[in-house]
Amino acid sequence: MNCFLRAILSMLILSCSLSVMAIELERSLAEKLVVIVNSKDPDSQLIADYYQQKRNIPDENIIVVEFSPVAATLSKAQFQKIYQQVLEKTPEHVQFYALAWSKTFRVDCMSITSAFAFGFDEKYCAKGCKATQSSPYFNVTSRAPFDDFKIRPSIMLAGRSIDQVFAMIDRGVRADGQYPEGTAYLMSTTDKNRNVRAQLYAPTIIALGGHMKIQQVNANVLENKEDVMFYFTGLTHVEKIESNQFMDGAIADHLTSTGGVLFGTRQMSLLRWLDAGVTGSYGAVVEPCAFLQKFPHPGIAIEKYIKGNSLIESYWKSVAWPGQGLFVGEPLASPYAKSRVKQEELL
Repeated sequence: MNCFLRAILSMLILSCSLSVMAIELERSLAEKLVVIVNSKDPDSQLIADYYQQKRNIPDENIIVVEFSPVAATLSKAQFQKIYQQVLEKTPEHVQFYALAWSKTFRVDCMSITSAFAFGFDEKYCAKGCKATQSSPYFNVTSRAPFDDFKIRPSIMLAGRSIDQVFAMIDRGVRADGQYPEGTAYLMSTTDKNRNVRAQLYAPTIIALGGHMKIQQVNANVLENKEDVMFYFTGLTHVEKIESNQFMDGAIADHLTSTGGVLFGTRQMSLLRWLDAGVTGSYGAVVEPCAFLQKFPHPGIAIEKYIKGNSLIESYWKSVAWPGQGLFVGEPLASPYAKSRVKQEELL
């Protein structure tokens, strides 16, 4: 077991040894989230309005910017102008951003969610198979990333259509405090290059198997399951995902080169997961190579989520090198936030 795996296992065990308790925050999550709207994109305004209504986002937390909604990529110069405007309008207490659009998902060599989180910085990019800057938010207990690390994790409220985005938002809202008794499916596929996360499955089951149903499935296809809460796999295309029933708040992704290229990619776009009923997904917008650190760690994502973190917190904390990766989903979904496990220790 290499150093990265040993470190992750030790962090999981340490984190899991903490008591599971409801955490009272000084401000609600809705008050800590800014929604960014593109005034040139009519769909963006509709998404922002709907989300503000559903999540009671304060008016001061709606920030309007302006750029062409057609291009998939913003240049560094275009982004810097937009980003500066956002920083000037962002209330100091805000910890997270939600981007209310679908078409623009990249900034030069970074994903747009990482660019808004860190600011544009080439340290988070890689040309070829190289490491990138680590995220200070990786596998931490902090609930206030801006206060503690001066970053604002970001996520897209995106989809193939307005109806799909609205449905995703509705699933996230319905999920809150439901403590769903779903299953985490960890798929070990025949794709050698994309199955690298399989080495993380055994430590995940050891650390968390007593607190959630987790199944390692040695197959390329999962079908006709009625209790999918997590689904992690590694393939260019994932078949029959629509045959499964995803629970409200579910997280799913496939490790591949361009899953975060939302439109026009030869590989499966992460939006297919949202089509199937998932509430949050992740994919790379620039060739990441098969680095474990550039994709969500299943154990960390599961552990943070079932301890009451929101979707944006849990997913972001699970990626060590997120500069080239795109987060899409309903950020405030918190299926386990109101749960109380008799204040017993996880280990």
